[in-house]
Amino acid sequence: MAEKRNIFLVGPMGAGKSTIGRQLSQQLNMEFFDSDQEIEKRTGADISWVFDVEGENGFRLRERNIINELTKKQGIVLATGGGSVQFKDTRNFLSARGIVVYLETTIEKQLLRTKKDKTRPLLQVPISNRIILENLANERNPLYEEIADITVQTDDHSAKVVAFNIIRLLEKI
Repeated sequence: MAEKRNIFLVGPMGAGKSTIGRQLSQQLNMEFFDSDQEIEKRTGADISWVFDVEGENGFRLRERNIINELTKKQGIVLATGGGSVQFKDTRNFLSARGIVVYLETTIEKQLLRTKKDKTRPLLQVPISNRIILENLANERNPLYEEIADITVQTDDHSAKVVAFNIIRLLEKI
């Protein structure tokens, strides 16, 4: 990759966007951003609190604004929230301003990776996490696929290996 194009990671919770994003940014010597961390930094509160106070729609509006701002930067790796693709304009920001990499994972891996995580508001309800994740997958997977330039399966490899595979695929674009 001669010039450093933006790389935007999309996919469901537990796909490894933040972990793989950090690996990618290190390997490519690019600046890393995580939209959830940016929201927490700017609000001074964790994502769960923002969800509680503003609801999911309020959170998504914040997320859209942050992604709009961050995608205007050059040469960054951005890990987005799993639901960031719900707004059409957010999908447009991502697809127009960089290379979108869809990190695909199975419901089984998501359940394993999120089992003990208490920071995911959508999983803190008295409904089976499997049912929640299946419903989210049915709603969001087509949106990830719609904007993806590259799709990479994350289930069977370490973050380092997935990052290396993404770099190999980026070199072909």
